[in-house]
Amino acid sequence: MTAQEPEQPSGPADSGGQQQGGRQAAGQSPVAGLAAQYAAKAGLHRRHDGQVDVLRSAGGVQGIAESIVPGLVFLVAFTITRELTLSLVAALASAAVFTVVRLMQRRPLTQALAGVAGVGISAWLANTTGKAEDFYLPGFFTNAAYILAMVLSIAVKWPVAGLLFGFIRNEGLEWRKEPDRVKAYRLGTWIIVAVLALRLIVQVPLYLMGTDGLAALATTRLIMGAPLYILGVWVAWLLTRPAPAEPVAGTNQAT
Repeated sequence: MTAQEPEQPSGPADSGGQQQGGRQAAGQSPVAGLAAQYAAKAGLHRRHDGQVDVLRSAGGVQGIAESIVPGLVFLVAFTITRELTLSLVAALASAAVFTVVRLMQRRPLTQALAGVAGVGISAWLANTTGKAEDFYLPGFFTNAAYILAMVLSIAVKWPVAGLLFGFIRNEGLEWRKEPDRVKAYRLGTWIIVAVLALRLIVQVPLYLMGTDGLAALATTRLIMGAPLYILGVWVAWLLTRPAPAEPVAGTNQAT
């Protein structure tokens, strides 16, 4: 669910949620254990003030660049040269550069390799069909798969937003015992589904226009990629905030 697959969470800000997730997963059903693992590996990060770090969760500036640059390079190269093969090679080369940069930085290669694989599949498809617009076709299927998975998670009452945000908030899986929290996380998941659906609604008609819609398609992919994802996750986070705890009767409120 990211602009691109996020890195593994790290750092002290995440340890509390992961430790709690581990404790709660122990002794619970296999589904609960899988949920805990999913939340721990989903790549969402928490700031020291307890708020979700949306930019870092989207991969940071470098991660966002890795998701944007290959498509941008392809568009610019194809617009200038009208040579499909050359443009595809340029896009693949730009994705490979990020892998080399991560190697030099000694950072995890998961995100960069996923990016290279994604660009490689897109390039192979476009080269096979000979249609430049097919470079963007795999993204539609990825989007549709995420939508299906999230809608199913809502249907089985394990909304994805709850699995992600619940562990960041140290709620573990306790939120599933409270109907109001389940309802809130279902709403948060629908927000993310709406973001993904909006991409398809806007971009599929542009794809169907062929090369005439290529520039507009590439531009909307940039705008509706990481920026829209960050906005969607942030709105979902805000809408799923727990209600403030009510003060215990007789407690002195003065500080």
